[in-house]
Amino acid sequence: MLLRVAHAADVQYVDTLCQWYEESAKSRGVGIAKRDPNYLKKKMERGDSIIAFLDEQLAGFCYIETFEDNKFVVNSGLIVNTELRKEGLGRAIKHRVFELSRTKYPEAKIFGITTSAAVMKINNELGYRPVTFPELTQSDDFWKGCSSCKNYGILMENQRKMCLCTGMVYDNLNDKFSQQTIEILSQEQG
Repeated sequence: MLLRVAHAADVQYVDTLCQWYEESAKSRGVGIAKRDPNYLKKKMERGDSIIAFLDEQLAGFCYIETFEDNKFVVNSGLIVNTELRKEGLGRAIKHRVFELSRTKYPEAKIFGITTSAAVMKINNELGYRPVTFPELTQSDDFWKGCSSCKNYGILMENQRKMCLCTGMVYDNLNDKFSQQTIEILSQEQG
């Protein structure tokens, strides 16, 4: 398995990733997973994503976004090739994107919202804790991303204070990752 920071040459995989997102959203019955190809390209070009390969085959992807002048960072868009699921790839990608977030934005709280029990379990392993939505970013740009979810009405009825997702935050800003450099993350992991 190869996990690394994605770069400009990886834009060749964007169409496949967008197809995976759309298929995943349909199979889970939510609309939130659709991603804009140009947006994913920018994430790759800026070094704000992790890409995974297994035997030279595209295996998965995840990217980071920042909010409120880098006070908050979210690991978003975790996707794994359906043929390669149940092999621990999602966990490995999530750990790697967490490391990228902590080293690239050491002063930021890492957060996420999810309904996935598997993601909640991985977040818990990484040291995230469940929180109420008011403890997350209040950036309109973040919450706008929920607009394609079928539960968006619930979120808005509650003034973005609660929904069916669970909010989680990692805010231990004096951990081992705050001492690392991004160059460490650019190395291959086998």
